[in-house]
Formats: sequence, structure tokens, C-alpha cells
Amino acid sequence: MANTPSAKKAARKIARQTATNKARRSRVRTYVRKVEEAIVAGDQAAANEAFKVAQPEIMRASTKGVMHANTASRKVSRMNARIKALGA
Repeated sequence: MANTPSAKKAARKIARQTATNKARRSRVRTYVRKVEEAIVAGDQAAANEAFKVAQPEIMRASTKGVMHANTASRKVSRMNARIKALGA
């Protein structure tokens, strides 16, 4: 347990940031799930709409440090490729 005032403050800051990151990660997973469901259903229009909402949220998570930038780029790229494959 934190003893010094600075350690106590750091613990409070970490708790706040953890809550923010958890909410952001949850939001990203929700948007990704909506894209995945549209892809599985074979609905390219719905998948495109869901992707347009999900892509900025994923990239925002990477800039905020919730996920690595390469991970975010990989997820976006693979989702986009799967959506394009629906039309082919």
C-alpha cells in the first residue's frame, strides 16, 4: 500500500486512468463486434457503416495508449479487407 503522499496521489491517478482505459477498450470491442456481426451476416452496407464508426475509435485507442499502434492498424486493415471481400 502507498505510504508517501506522492505515492498515494500516483495510486489515485492510476485508478482514474485504469477506469478510462477500461471504458475505451470496452467501447472499441463493442464497435469491432458490430462490424464482425455485419460481416458474418454478409451485409456489406451495414459492415461499412459499422466500420466507419469503429475505425476512428480504434485509432483513438492507439493514440491514447490503450493498444499498440501496430495492433490498431492491423485490426483496421483486416476488417477492411474482410468487408471488401464481401463485395467480391
